Amino acid sequence: MSIATREWQLVRRPHGEPVDDDFALVTLERPDPQPGEVVVRTIAMSVDPYMRGRMSAVKSYAASWELGETMQGGAIGQVVSSRSDDVPEGALVLHGAGWRDVAVLPAAHVSVVQPLPGLPLSLYLGVLGMPGLTAWAGLFRLASFQSGDTVFVSGAAGAVGSLVGQFARLRGASRVVGSAGTPEKVAWLRSIGFDAAFDYHDGPVAELLAGVAPDGIDVFFDNVGGEHLEAAITAFRTFGRAALCGSISNYNAVSAPPGPRNLGLVVGKQLSLRGFIVSSHSDLRPEFVPAVSGWLREGSLVVRETVVEGLDSAVDAFRALLSGGNTGKMVVRLAPDPS
Repeated sequence: MSIATREWQLVRRPHGEPVDDDFALVTLERPDPQPGEVVVRTIAMSVDPYMRGRMSAVKSYAASWELGETMQGGAIGQVVSSRSDDVPEGALVLHGAGWRDVAVLPAAHVSVVQPLPGLPLSLYLGVLGMPGLTAWAGLFRLASFQSGDTVFVSGAAGAVGSLVGQFARLRGASRVVGSAGTPEKVAWLRSIGFDAAFDYHDGPVAELLAGVAPDGIDVFFDNVGGEHLEAAITAFRTFGRAALCGSISNYNAVSAPPGPRNLGLVVGKQLSLRGFIVSSHSDLRPEFVPAVSGWLREGSLVVRETVVEGLDSAVDAFRALLSGGNTGKMVVRLAPDPS
Protein backbone atom coordinates (compact mmCIF):
# COMPACT_ATOMS: atom_id res chain seq x y z
CA MET A 1 0.00 0.00 0.00
CA SER A 2 1.00 3.64 -0.29
CA ILE A 3 -0.02 7.13 0.82
CA ALA A 4 -1.02 9.80 -1.71
CA THR A 5 0.46 13.23 -1.00
CA ARG A 6 0.39 16.61 -2.72
CA GLU A 7 3.77 18.32 -2.73
CA TRP A 8 5.40 21.45 -4.17
CA GLN A 9 8.56 20.88 -6.17
CA LEU A 10 11.14 23.28 -7.59
CA VAL A 11 11.34 22.54 -11.33
CA ARG A 12 13.39 25.55 -12.52
CA ARG A 13 15.76 27.90 -10.72
CA PRO A 14 14.24 31.39 -10.56
CA HIS A 15 15.93 34.29 -12.31
CA GLY A 16 14.99 37.35 -10.32
CA GLU A 17 11.49 37.16 -8.88
CA PRO A 18 10.12 33.59 -8.82
CA VAL A 19 7.30 32.87 -11.28
CA ASP A 20 4.70 30.11 -11.60
CA ASP A 21 6.77 28.08 -14.07
CA ASP A 22 9.52 27.64 -11.48
CA PHE A 23 7.28 25.36 -9.40
CA ALA A 24 4.98 22.35 -9.78
CA LEU A 25 2.33 20.98 -7.42
CA VAL A 26 2.48 17.22 -7.87
CA THR A 27 0.70 14.18 -6.45
CA LEU A 28 3.03 11.42 -5.29
CA GLU A 29 2.66 7.99 -3.75
CA ARG A 30 4.68 7.64 -0.57
CA PRO A 31 5.24 4.24 1.06
CA ASP A 32 3.44 3.29 4.25
CA PRO A 33 5.46 3.98 7.40
CA GLN A 34 8.16 1.51 8.31
CA PRO A 35 9.08 0.63 11.91
CA GLY A 36 10.22 3.80 13.67
CA GLU A 37 8.34 6.11 11.28
CA VAL A 38 5.22 8.27 11.54
CA VAL A 39 2.73 9.77 9.11
CA VAL A 40 2.00 13.46 9.79
CA ARG A 41 -0.91 15.46 8.37
CA THR A 42 0.19 19.07 7.98
CA ILE A 43 -1.82 21.68 9.88
CA ALA A 44 0.30 24.71 8.94
CA MET A 45 3.56 25.35 7.12
CA SER A 46 5.99 28.22 7.13
CA VAL A 47 7.33 30.27 4.24
CA ASP A 48 10.48 32.24 5.05
CA PRO A 49 12.83 34.60 3.20
CA TYR A 50 15.83 32.26 3.48
CA MET A 51 14.02 29.84 1.15
CA ARG A 52 14.78 32.12 -1.78
CA GLY A 53 18.47 31.29 -1.36
CA ARG A 54 17.72 27.56 -1.40
CA MET A 55 16.18 27.98 -4.85
CA SER A 56 19.57 29.09 -6.20
CA ALA A 57 22.45 26.82 -7.15
CA VAL A 58 24.90 29.21 -5.45
CA LYS A 59 26.54 27.65 -2.41
CA SER A 60 25.26 29.12 0.84
CA TYR A 61 24.72 28.22 4.50
CA ALA A 62 21.58 26.23 3.56
CA ALA A 63 21.87 23.55 0.89
CA SER A 64 20.23 24.29 -2.45
CA TRP A 65 17.04 22.45 -3.26
CA GLU A 66 17.46 19.98 -6.09
CA LEU A 67 15.29 20.39 -9.17
CA GLY A 68 12.44 17.90 -9.27
CA GLU A 69 12.52 17.28 -5.53
CA THR A 70 9.97 18.42 -2.96
CA MET A 71 10.90 21.64 -1.18
CA GLN A 72 11.29 21.69 2.59
CA GLY A 73 10.53 24.01 5.46
CA GLY A 74 9.12 24.26 8.94
CA ALA A 75 5.68 22.76 9.52
CA ILE A 76 3.42 21.61 12.33
CA GLY A 77 1.06 18.71 12.04
CA GLN A 78 -0.70 15.82 13.72
CA VAL A 79 0.44 12.21 13.65
CA VAL A 80 -2.27 10.15 11.94
CA SER A 81 -0.34 6.86 11.91
CA SER A 82 2.62 5.76 13.97
CA ARG A 83 5.01 2.86 14.09
CA SER A 84 7.05 4.41 16.86
CA ASP A 85 6.67 3.95 20.60
CA ASP A 86 8.10 7.44 21.13
CA VAL A 87 5.57 9.40 19.05
CA PRO A 88 1.99 8.18 19.45
CA GLU A 89 -0.86 8.61 17.02
CA GLY A 90 -2.62 11.93 17.66
CA ALA A 91 0.55 13.72 18.82
CA LEU A 92 1.17 17.26 17.59
CA VAL A 93 4.64 17.59 16.11
CA LEU A 94 7.03 20.05 14.50
CA HIS A 95 9.11 18.93 11.53
CA GLY A 96 11.12 20.25 8.61
CA ALA A 97 9.24 18.62 5.73
CA GLY A 98 6.81 21.37 4.81
CA TRP A 99 5.47 22.16 1.34
CA ARG A 100 3.30 19.01 1.39
CA ASP A 101 0.00 17.97 2.93
CA VAL A 102 1.22 14.65 4.35
CA ALA A 103 4.75 13.64 5.38
CA VAL A 104 6.15 10.19 6.14
CA LEU A 105 9.11 10.71 8.47
CA PRO A 106 11.37 8.95 10.95
CA ALA A 107 10.04 9.62 14.43
CA ALA A 108 13.48 10.98 15.34
CA HIS A 109 12.91 13.82 12.84
CA VAL A 110 9.85 15.25 14.59
CA SER A 111 9.45 17.11 17.90
CA VAL A 112 6.33 16.62 19.98
CA VAL A 113 4.75 19.87 21.19
CA GLN A 114 1.84 20.68 23.48
CA PRO A 115 -1.28 22.63 22.46
CA LEU A 116 -1.26 26.32 23.34
CA PRO A 117 -4.42 27.13 25.33
CA GLY A 118 -6.38 29.70 23.36
CA LEU A 119 -3.55 30.21 20.84
CA PRO A 120 -2.96 28.80 17.34
CA LEU A 121 -0.46 25.99 16.88
CA SER A 122 1.15 28.03 14.12
CA LEU A 123 2.85 30.13 16.81
CA TYR A 124 5.35 27.26 16.98
CA LEU A 125 6.40 28.34 13.47
CA GLY A 126 6.80 31.97 14.52
CA VAL A 127 7.25 33.51 17.94
CA LEU A 128 8.05 30.16 19.62
CA GLY A 129 10.00 28.83 16.64
CA MET A 130 12.79 29.83 14.32
CA PRO A 131 11.78 33.51 13.87
CA GLY A 132 11.45 34.03 17.62
CA LEU A 133 14.82 32.46 18.36
CA THR A 134 16.35 34.51 15.54
CA ALA A 135 15.11 37.72 17.15
CA TRP A 136 16.33 36.61 20.58
CA ALA A 137 19.80 35.50 19.47
CA GLY A 138 20.39 38.50 17.24
CA LEU A 139 19.36 41.08 19.80
CA PHE A 140 20.79 39.65 22.99
CA ARG A 141 23.85 37.67 21.84
CA LEU A 142 25.01 39.16 18.55
CA ALA A 143 24.13 42.80 19.23
CA SER A 144 24.80 42.56 22.99
CA PHE A 145 21.71 44.62 23.82
CA GLN A 146 21.81 46.53 27.10
CA SER A 147 19.04 48.29 28.96
CA GLY A 148 19.02 51.94 27.91
CA ASP A 149 20.09 51.28 24.31
CA THR A 150 18.44 52.96 21.33
CA VAL A 151 17.48 50.22 18.86
CA PHE A 152 16.72 50.44 15.14
CA VAL A 153 15.06 47.50 13.36
CA SER A 154 14.76 47.27 9.56
CA GLY A 155 11.89 45.23 8.17
CA ALA A 156 10.32 45.79 11.56
CA ALA A 157 6.81 44.61 10.69
CA GLY A 158 7.93 41.11 9.73
CA ALA A 159 7.98 37.94 11.78
CA VAL A 160 11.46 38.60 13.22
CA GLY A 161 11.59 42.39 13.26
CA SER A 162 8.32 42.87 15.14
CA LEU A 163 9.64 40.60 17.90
CA VAL A 164 13.05 42.28 18.07
CA GLY A 165 11.47 45.64 18.78
CA GLN A 166 9.19 44.25 21.45
CA PHE A 167 11.96 42.20 23.11
CA ALA A 168 14.06 45.37 23.30
CA ARG A 169 11.19 47.36 24.79
CA LEU A 170 10.45 44.65 27.37
CA ARG A 171 14.11 44.57 28.39
CA GLY A 172 14.43 48.32 28.92
CA ALA A 173 15.45 49.99 25.67
CA SER A 174 15.42 53.77 25.91
CA ARG A 175 14.03 54.07 22.37
CA VAL A 176 12.93 51.57 19.70
CA VAL A 177 12.44 52.64 16.08
CA GLY A 178 11.66 50.67 12.96
CA SER A 179 11.19 50.81 9.21
CA ALA A 180 8.38 49.20 7.24
CA GLY A 181 6.92 49.36 3.75
CA THR A 182 3.40 50.75 4.17
CA PRO A 183 1.63 53.36 6.32
CA GLU A 184 -0.51 50.58 7.79
CA LYS A 185 2.57 48.68 8.95
CA VAL A 186 4.06 51.85 10.41
CA ALA A 187 0.87 52.44 12.39
CA TRP A 188 0.88 48.85 13.62
CA LEU A 189 4.47 49.15 14.86
CA ARG A 190 3.52 52.18 16.90
CA SER A 191 0.55 50.29 18.33
CA ILE A 192 2.76 47.45 19.63
CA GLY A 193 5.22 49.68 21.44
CA PHE A 194 7.72 51.05 18.93
CA ASP A 195 8.49 54.65 19.89
CA ALA A 196 8.57 55.65 16.23
CA ALA A 197 8.54 54.10 12.77
CA PHE A 198 8.76 55.26 9.17
CA ASP A 199 7.81 54.07 5.69
CA TYR A 200 11.07 53.68 3.78
CA HIS A 201 9.31 54.71 0.57
CA ASP A 202 8.92 58.24 1.96
CA GLY A 203 12.50 59.36 1.27
CA PRO A 204 16.17 58.52 1.80
CA VAL A 205 16.43 56.07 4.68
CA ALA A 206 19.28 57.99 6.31
CA GLU A 207 17.13 61.11 6.54
CA LEU A 208 14.09 59.20 7.78
CA LEU A 209 16.17 57.45 10.43
CA ALA A 210 17.70 60.72 11.59
CA GLY A 211 14.19 62.07 12.03
CA VAL A 212 13.13 59.30 14.43
CA ALA A 213 16.50 58.80 16.16
CA PRO A 214 18.11 62.26 16.16
CA ASP A 215 20.60 61.32 18.88
CA GLY A 216 21.80 58.21 17.05
CA ILE A 217 21.45 54.49 17.67
CA ASP A 218 23.31 51.88 19.69
CA VAL A 219 21.88 48.69 18.17
CA PHE A 220 20.78 47.85 14.63
CA PHE A 221 18.95 44.63 13.76
CA ASP A 222 19.02 44.30 9.98
CA ASN A 223 16.58 42.24 7.93
CA VAL A 224 16.82 44.35 4.77
CA GLY A 225 20.41 45.33 3.93
CA GLY A 226 21.30 47.86 1.23
CA GLU A 227 20.31 51.43 1.97
CA HIS A 228 19.15 50.52 5.49
CA LEU A 229 22.57 49.22 6.47
CA GLU A 230 24.27 52.31 5.09
CA ALA A 231 21.87 54.55 7.03
CA ALA A 232 22.48 52.64 10.26
CA ILE A 233 26.26 52.97 9.94
CA THR A 234 25.84 56.73 9.67
CA ALA A 235 23.46 56.84 12.64
CA PHE A 236 25.55 54.68 14.96
CA ARG A 237 27.05 56.12 18.09
CA THR A 238 30.54 55.00 19.09
CA PHE A 239 30.70 51.28 19.86
CA GLY A 240 27.42 50.60 18.06
CA ARG A 241 26.52 46.94 17.39
CA ALA A 242 24.65 45.43 14.46
CA ALA A 243 23.13 41.96 14.11
CA LEU A 244 22.89 41.25 10.39
CA CYS A 245 20.10 38.74 9.94
CA GLY A 246 19.07 39.12 6.31
CA SER A 247 19.15 41.24 3.19
CA ILE A 248 15.70 40.77 1.72
CA SER A 249 16.05 43.87 -0.48
CA ASN A 250 18.60 41.93 -2.55
CA TYR A 251 17.12 38.41 -2.64
CA ASN A 252 15.61 38.73 -6.13
CA ALA A 253 18.47 40.83 -7.53
CA VAL A 254 19.93 39.63 -10.83
CA SER A 255 23.15 41.64 -10.44
CA ALA A 256 25.33 42.42 -7.44
CA PRO A 257 23.85 45.28 -5.40
CA PRO A 258 26.12 48.12 -4.31
CA GLY A 259 27.57 47.83 -0.85
CA PRO A 260 27.37 50.55 1.80
CA ARG A 261 29.46 53.55 0.74
CA ASN A 262 30.36 54.58 4.27
CA LEU A 263 32.22 51.56 5.63
CA GLY A 264 35.05 53.86 6.64
CA LEU A 265 32.92 54.94 9.59
CA VAL A 266 33.10 51.42 11.02
CA VAL A 267 36.69 52.01 12.10
CA GLY A 268 36.33 55.50 13.53
CA LYS A 269 33.15 54.62 15.43
CA GLN A 270 34.59 51.26 16.54
CA LEU A 271 31.47 49.43 15.38
CA SER A 272 30.70 45.72 15.52
CA LEU A 273 28.78 44.29 12.55
CA ARG A 274 28.00 40.60 12.99
CA GLY A 275 26.21 38.32 10.58
CA PHE A 276 24.57 35.21 11.98
CA ILE A 277 22.56 32.08 11.24
CA VAL A 278 20.05 31.07 13.90
CA SER A 279 20.98 27.38 13.76
CA SER A 280 24.32 28.26 15.38
CA HIS A 281 22.51 29.55 18.46
CA SER A 282 20.12 26.76 19.39
CA ASP A 283 21.77 26.61 22.82
CA LEU A 284 19.77 29.75 23.69
CA ARG A 285 16.44 27.91 23.42
CA PRO A 286 16.29 26.97 27.16
CA GLU A 287 16.35 30.67 28.10
CA PHE A 288 14.32 31.88 25.10
CA VAL A 289 11.25 29.64 25.37
CA PRO A 290 10.36 30.31 29.06
CA ALA A 291 10.86 34.07 28.72
CA VAL A 292 8.80 34.43 25.55
CA SER A 293 6.10 32.02 26.76
CA GLY A 294 5.78 34.12 29.89
CA TRP A 295 5.36 37.33 27.90
CA LEU A 296 2.71 35.63 25.76
CA ARG A 297 0.77 34.47 28.83
CA GLU A 298 0.98 37.95 30.37
CA GLY A 299 -0.25 39.56 27.18
CA SER A 300 2.80 41.85 27.09
CA LEU A 301 3.96 40.50 23.71
CA VAL A 302 1.85 41.14 20.60
CA VAL A 303 2.03 38.51 17.87
CA ARG A 304 0.44 38.88 14.46
CA GLU A 305 0.17 36.38 11.63
CA THR A 306 -0.67 36.74 7.96
CA VAL A 307 -2.48 33.48 7.19
CA VAL A 308 -2.93 32.15 3.67
CA GLU A 309 -5.31 29.24 3.20
CA GLY A 310 -4.45 26.03 1.41
CA LEU A 311 -1.45 24.22 -0.01
CA ASP A 312 -2.35 25.47 -3.49
CA SER A 313 -1.60 29.01 -2.32
CA ALA A 314 1.83 28.28 -0.80
CA VAL A 315 3.91 29.64 -3.70
CA ASP A 316 1.79 32.80 -3.86
CA ALA A 317 2.33 33.25 -0.13
CA PHE A 318 6.08 32.90 -0.53
CA ARG A 319 6.22 35.47 -3.32
CA ALA A 320 4.06 37.86 -1.32
CA LEU A 321 6.48 37.48 1.59
CA LEU A 322 9.39 38.62 -0.56
CA SER A 323 7.52 41.74 -1.65
CA GLY A 324 6.34 42.73 1.84
CA GLY A 325 2.84 41.27 1.62
CA ASN A 326 2.85 40.15 5.24
CA THR A 327 2.57 41.75 8.64
CA GLY A 328 4.12 39.48 11.24
CA LYS A 329 4.66 35.82 10.40
CA MET A 330 3.50 34.48 7.04
CA VAL A 331 1.80 31.11 7.53
CA VAL A 332 0.07 28.75 5.12
CA ARG A 333 -2.77 26.88 6.85
CA LEU A 334 -3.65 23.49 5.41
CA ALA A 335 -6.07 22.21 8.06
CA PRO A 336 -7.87 23.53 11.17
CA ASP A 337 -6.17 23.25 14.55
CA PRO A 338 -7.48 20.07 16.21
CA SER A 339 -9.91 20.99 18.96
